Amino acid sequence: MVGYLFLLVAWPVSLVVTKAFADGTTGIRAILEDPDVVHALQLTVVVALCAVVINTVFGVGMSLLLVRQEFPGKRALSALVDLPLSVSPIVVGLALVLVYGGRNGWFGPTLEEHGLRVIFATPGMVLATAFVALPLVIREVVPVLHEIGTDQEVAARSLGANSWQIFWRITLPAIKWAVVYGVVLSLARSLGEFGAVKVVSGNVLGETRTATLVVEEKYLNFDQQGAYATAFLLAMVSVACIVIVSLVRPRGHR
Repeated sequence: MVGYLFLLVAWPVSLVVTKAFADGTTGIRAILEDPDVVHALQLTVVVALCAVVINTVFGVGMSLLLVRQEFPGKRALSALVDLPLSVSPIVVGLALVLVYGGRNGWFGPTLEEHGLRVIFATPGMVLATAFVALPLVIREVVPVLHEIGTDQEVAARSLGANSWQIFWRITLPAIKWAVVYGVVLSLARSLGEFGAVKVVSGNVLGETRTATLVVEEKYLNFDQQGAYATAFLLAMVSVACIVIVSLVRPRGHR
């Protein structure tokens, strides 16, 4: 199993690092001095953070709904939450174009009449990224909610606490680390999203091109060191987030 993990993850990532630093730090400096690449990196961070905020709020709310409430269609809703894990990101992008496209989309023309452009703009990229990372917070929080049960919440309600007080003082502290780890996974997934974003962004240089699209563009144009350097930056941010969370989590939560 260790060998399989090494061949599948560690070795390819180490090759990216090796290629990125084949000429020292020249490749890293070159992409950080390119205004188009810097804009792509900044846009990637903005899109990823927006998607993470959306998924955190939605994920915690959906987790509470799935665990604390009983209603018809609960199993179907739980299965629907996992849909982004099974559907190709390309399909997600095309679906968003059909719904929010400016010409033939269901809502696109109306939204553009009111000055809001979704497809080939940042809002569409945020929607696509949020969709593909949607289950990650939920699947971290749901098991913890099952584990902690409802005893403390029931006791607080019997003492006169309202729903918001119960959530902020009892439920949220109990699921805090599950939420944090879900956020980190969602951030890592959002930073690396490619397929859905490529469909809805238009890949316009200096406007809607993200870091993952920069990697593709540079690799196809034979700037392999630039592609490896950009990929290295993306990978290191994701790895750093996971490592930091693993180090700061209390031992009992690991």
